[in-house]
Amino acid sequence: MKTNILKLTTFMALTVLFLACQETKEKETETVETEVATAKDVAMAHTNEAITTKGYGIDAIAADFKLKDVNGKMVSLSDYKDAKGFVVIFTCNTCPFAVASEDRIIALDKKYKEKGYPVIAINPNDPEVQPDDTYELMQEKAKDKGFTFPYLYDASNSVYATYGATKTPHVYLLKKEDQGNVVKYIGAIDDNVRDGDAVKEQFLANAIEELLAGKQVTVKETKAIGCSVKQKKA
Repeated sequence: MKTNILKLTTFMALTVLFLACQETKEKETETVETEVATAKDVAMAHTNEAITTKGYGIDAIAADFKLKDVNGKMVSLSDYKDAKGFVVIFTCNTCPFAVASEDRIIALDKKYKEKGYPVIAINPNDPEVQPDDTYELMQEKAKDKGFTFPYLYDASNSVYATYGATKTPHVYLLKKEDQGNVVKYIGAIDDNVRDGDAVKEQFLANAIEELLAGKQVTVKETKAIGCSVKQKKA
């Protein structure tokens, strides 16, 4: 009897150890892949070559949505009658790249919402895959960080897919035109997702300024660098 209990205890301990090692390996793999992407993708960030492979492309008309904000209110783009456009950013609670971008996102919202381009942030992660991205933790994040913009919960896991977002953060700049909200820029906020103090080129801000000046966006697409969107595998 004692021998069987010992064997069972040993088996359970080895199982726990194996699962812990697997989780660590997955996290390390994602970190390495993201770091490799950072070095490679910043170098190609100035190109206007099409980067989007699915979802919306440049000049596509973005459909409206209705998602729940952290205060329980349902939010749609159509709610913003006086907006000239929107800065739609897919982000989340815990991705280090998203966290490193939070102050910049707040600053962008404060600067440009009064000029007609408010930030609309959407969490694309499935909390069953990433437990730190529950609606309740989104509420805590928005309160603790003092978000000045709507932080929306994509409960259907469909809006991010419609846009084609693959990373957090991932930016879509929309301009309101007669035919609808037209996509004018897709990609990164700037050229240094890790360190806001080391930014040399502000892709998103530059694009907004060009639209405000009645110009065409010069750099239409850059590579979004961040953590992969967390969804169940098909």
